[in-house]
Amino acid sequence: MKTVRERAIRTVTAERERVIRPVATAQEQAAGKSMREPGRIQKQEEKNFMGGCVHIYCGDGKGKTTAAVGQAVRAAGRGKKVLIARFLKTDDSGEIGVLAGLSGITVLPCAKTFGFYSQMTEEQKRSAAEYYNELLQLAWQRAEKEDYDMLVLDEIMAACRYGLTDENDLVQKLESLRKSQGSRSRGLEVVMTGRNPSERMIELADYVSEIRKVKHPYDNGLSAREGIEY
Repeated sequence: MKTVRERAIRTVTAERERVIRPVATAQEQAAGKSMREPGRIQKQEEKNFMGGCVHIYCGDGKGKTTAAVGQAVRAAGRGKKVLIARFLKTDDSGEIGVLAGLSGITVLPCAKTFGFYSQMTEEQKRSAAEYYNELLQLAWQRAEKEDYDMLVLDEIMAACRYGLTDENDLVQKLESLRKSQGSRSRGLEVVMTGRNPSERMIELADYVSEIRKVKHPYDNGLSAREGIEY
């Protein structure tokens, strides 16, 4: 079975080909034609514009949420509006208070928590599915209606894998977003995290980064540490 890395090669290669900028030929330079001509600039912008992109941070290594948080901070540092929704998480994590205090970043609270999926009862699983599907709807509606530039869906891949969110609905949202962004002056960037994304999600993504565990202190009995893992 192909790894996430192998399945993402085609996407990465296509992305590189899309962003290569044309260079003026020697004949154009000799004739005094400038790459800064209005008509040329407009055509170049139309060629390079592809709206917002879809990111996936996956794999069994530490750092998926960390990477998404870093991406959110970078976007906010450039004046972009970022909305963060978390699935299968709690508010007891070191970055939450800091993110909530940053200009441009909105973190939706974890109004309900259900613990580890493996420890949920069937009733808790039904309640979690109802809550997380509502959370996805809320986050998506706010991102579109309130003109956010980036939407972070932390651990959405796990929620989809466990059937706690409707992956078909998420796929439809992403496909609809991709179709509509051609007419927008700017696109919504969607950042998702979690292990084992489906083939459909990988195909929809523009960036797929697999974080692979080589070593982890948990394997030697060291439990999660405050300020490091949470």
